[in-house]
Amino acid sequence: MPVKAKQNLLDELRAAIATTDERFITDERLLPERELSEHFGIGRRAVREALNELEGEGLLFRKQGLGTFVREVGPKSTSLKSLTNRTSPHDLIEVRLEIEPVLARFAATRATPNDIDQMRLFIRKAAQATSPREYEQWDSAFHTKIAESVRNTMFWGVFRLINSVRKEHHWVSSRTRVFTKGVSEEMVRQHEAIVAAIAARDPHAAEQAMHVHIATAGVRISQSIGDAP
Repeated sequence: MPVKAKQNLLDELRAAIATTDERFITDERLLPERELSEHFGIGRRAVREALNELEGEGLLFRKQGLGTFVREVGPKSTSLKSLTNRTSPHDLIEVRLEIEPVLARFAATRATPNDIDQMRLFIRKAAQATSPREYEQWDSAFHTKIAESVRNTMFWGVFRLINSVRKEHHWVSSRTRVFTKGVSEEMVRQHEAIVAAIAARDPHAAEQAMHVHIATAGVRISQSIGDAP
């Protein structure tokens, strides 16, 4: 398989894993190799090689006779449901404003060139999105990649909890209600500013750009539920 085709497959699968994309993942189980091969239009051997690479990265694990599973998929427990139901939009944005700008600051000194390339890929995918659901997929992949690039287990755990709440149905609905081409273009521009600062190795600028982005998202969500003018 050509190097570019392999990289595209890996990027698509990493994004699917990061966002628990239901097209490819059901109850933490990845689609069988045959179905992935048919979906992407490539041979099963190439799919197997890609899965081996992702397993080596710690993103997947195999159970003999059962299939391939995603490691550390966001929790689906009753406690998470309870937390989600008791968390207001203000609560969530308040926490994101404290955590995600700090993640961006650390990413500016820790993200590898490959991390930054993937962030840019996810921005391009979001810019090309034609539906709220598709935009949400790539937006989540972008923020997840920033958190991953920090390489801090505790920060990663906190981010996964925040992201799990964000991915619950009524939270997604509140964001998709304000999805328009203008809003998505604004968010994409802000993503580009964040990555530009990370690539420039400017921690302060990365932190500030992320703060502006999360604050803007907070205003949009408040508007969607009638809490803002």
